Amino acid sequence: MPLPTFENLATRHPEWLASILQKLPAIHEWYSRYEHSNELPIYSSVDIRDSGFKAAVVDANLFPAGFNNLCPHGIEDAAAHMRTAILKRVANAEHILIIIEEHTRNTWYLENARILQDIIEAAGFKVTIATFLTIQPDFCDKAKFVEFETATGHAVRMYCLNNLLDRFEKGQIKLDMIIMNNDLTVGIPPILANAKIPIYPSLKAGWHSRLKSHHFQHAQGLINEFGQIIGLDPWIFSALFTFADRIDINSDADRQRLQDLASDLMNKISLKYAEHAIEEKPYIVLKSDSGTYGMGVMAFEDPADIAHLNRKGRNKLNKGKSSKANTQYLLQEGISTIYHIDNKVSEACIYQIDNNLIGGFFRSHADKNQRQSLNAVGMNFSKMCPHEDKYSDCQCCIRKQIGIFDLYRILARIAGIAAHREIIQLEAGLS
Repeated sequence: MPLPTFENLATRHPEWLASILQKLPAIHEWYSRYEHSNELPIYSSVDIRDSGFKAAVVDANLFPAGFNNLCPHGIEDAAAHMRTAILKRVANAEHILIIIEEHTRNTWYLENARILQDIIEAAGFKVTIATFLTIQPDFCDKAKFVEFETATGHAVRMYCLNNLLDRFEKGQIKLDMIIMNNDLTVGIPPILANAKIPIYPSLKAGWHSRLKSHHFQHAQGLINEFGQIIGLDPWIFSALFTFADRIDINSDADRQRLQDLASDLMNKISLKYAEHAIEEKPYIVLKSDSGTYGMGVMAFEDPADIAHLNRKGRNKLNKGKSSKANTQYLLQEGISTIYHIDNKVSEACIYQIDNNLIGGFFRSHADKNQRQSLNAVGMNFSKMCPHEDKYSDCQCCIRKQIGIFDLYRILARIAGIAAHREIIQLEAGLS
């Protein structure tokens, strides 16, 4: 299999890398102070956009669903990190239950679940996969499990969650920890709220209550500290943002409110562009303040376009996953991407377990431009290998850029620490 062709390999920001590499010991000492906690995300993924004049995390996911896109050597690392992460949270754990989404028709998601199961089994644990199966409720009355075929032709055995937890309550099976790979968009089911099993990530961190704006508020304080350490403007490593709640996207008055907020944000971005002598035209991304899968995301170069959004655009922004209505929106500084792989616009995605790097991938899309979201139907992936000396036997890996990969790693770690702070506030009912 030929290696993917990576254009724009040469970075346009050597001065950043010099400052970062010079300060690496201080940087490691700084963020390691924040990482000694069981509230760190047990796993996470972050999307990073790099325009050449700035690079920043634009999304952070606590329920990553792309383990099937990781390099084989990253998967090996993942098993060791997962063992440490599980035993740190539940000493002497033996049996892990993974609760997944009900995407039984999405065979690539099922492949993700299979790889996650393989990682945890390689870490030395017994693993069972279950889901709510609300789509097929009568299944739970007829069988203990059902097998689905993944996109690569492997089988995944999925159990009915209600039956498993009932057997656990009766002492018929042992379950030591639940790992959620279901983001609980529609809320916390009572069966989980009452479960007497440690659950990670926290049930409170599901998209029923988590907000992207809260994440970036926590992240911004950390990015400011990072900028002070390396002596660079923290704006270079973050995206300006604001948010609005109680929005009905079909209301003319509410869209006007979004336009006003977008205009104010655009002015702030324009000032930063002038300060850094950037000639590109700024733009804004409007997205739901909660949710994933790239749903409810649109880019605007003119804030007035928000007020005049047509029905198709309003419908795109109005509903998220599980048809959940969006009422709170994040307005975020748009960051274009300099990367192309095989002539497709691309962006980096980094995966972590307990804030430890396990690799990642480049997400690419042939039908999107450098300013649009690439997390859409038609995307494909090129694996990143975290080990420079093991590229020769990874036939689908993109060779990492020395230096710039270190920056992405730092930004991902900062996002993990910000998520830790989110989880603490969510658990305390403060968010």
